[in-house]
Amino acid sequence: MCSDGSRMKAPLLCTSVFQMELKCSVQNYAWGKLGSSSSVARLHKQNISEKVPYAELWMGTHRSGPSFLKELDMSLYDFIAQNPTALSPEEIETFGIGLPFLFKVLSVAKALSIQAHPNKKHAELLHQLKPEHYKDANHKPEMTVPIFGDFEALCGFRPVEEVAEFVDKVPSLSMLIGDSNVSLLKVSAPNAVKESFSTLMTCPPNDVKAACEGFLLNSDVEESKKDDILVDLFKRIYKDFPDDVGCFCIYFMNFIHLKEGEAMFLGPNVPHAYLYGDCIECMACSDNVVRAGLTPKFKDVEVLCEMLDYESKSKGSYLVQWEREDLFTEVCKPPVPDFALARIKIDKINTEYQLLPRTGSIVIIITGEGVIDEGKNLEQGTILFIPAFKKLKIHSKSGLFLAYQAFTNVQSA
Repeated sequence: MCSDGSRMKAPLLCTSVFQMELKCSVQNYAWGKLGSSSSVARLHKQNISEKVPYAELWMGTHRSGPSFLKELDMSLYDFIAQNPTALSPEEIETFGIGLPFLFKVLSVAKALSIQAHPNKKHAELLHQLKPEHYKDANHKPEMTVPIFGDFEALCGFRPVEEVAEFVDKVPSLSMLIGDSNVSLLKVSAPNAVKESFSTLMTCPPNDVKAACEGFLLNSDVEESKKDDILVDLFKRIYKDFPDDVGCFCIYFMNFIHLKEGEAMFLGPNVPHAYLYGDCIECMACSDNVVRAGLTPKFKDVEVLCEMLDYESKSKGSYLVQWEREDLFTEVCKPPVPDFALARIKIDKINTEYQLLPRTGSIVIIITGEGVIDEGKNLEQGTILFIPAFKKLKIHSKSGLFLAYQAFTNVQSA
């Protein structure tokens, strides 16, 4: 039987690219961009409603948003289960049946929650203790690459000296964390960031409300001072999440402005919150999120504060570099076996290019048009599953052809 309860068809390894096109799932979370302003909606191209948020496009075999092979009327997971040679032997040996990564497009209109993802051992424990909130037992390291413009996020903890400066300049913040934590920050005590952040996140709601109101009353300062205390950023977040403690997290976490095409990698326990923009995201195949602010969803504040990596790092420490493989392809391989990304960029019309053979992979066309050697037309939003080691040639038909490819980061013999 198939995972959806239907009877399995006879195994059928597709070798035609016409059978490899995917129909993928969309998540309409409230923080997504509305209608055709969302890159998720434009890439999905299915009856766009201008009043609906299109937040995430999921590509892969995760049970909460599985992809289907259009022509075969079969889930990608069931296809791989029937045709294990669609993956490399190393993939199956390491991860079993199913893709070990989840590939996404995100379109962010307002802040996502203050969150982090557990390591593998912790994910197993959370799934055991609270399966209604943590629905799988996997870790979720992830990589983010902006598309269609730049991308804003909070990521990791600022150097302790920066936090201390904000505490000195923002009375509402110092009031919330208390004099003892202010003193720890000023001398850069080893546990200063953890103690201060944990105190902030567990403040009584009435205290947070008063602090927000006090900040707003005193925010009418000259422009140079506004930048010094991130007034505009605070107000942007407050507009969507009034009186939320997450508004003050901007003083603890790095505010990162990613340029289009840059890559950011987030390992386990790194606090983050995406703020605005569109991006490609690739991660281990999990939906585990521990939240503590800027969300109406379940908040697990104590767990989050205890699990976080409190090492203070610079913004640049979260960036990962692309390495060129040939004239048209760059690859970005994070320090995990679950996934890697390739970027295929052909900037000349009528150019023929053979994709490099890889493990089982998914490709999404971001910009441009082309034709695969078997005659299949490619356009913006086309999504293909490519079995392991299959060779495909792309003939570009536009001045710029841009695609991203997710694949497993394991070595093949």
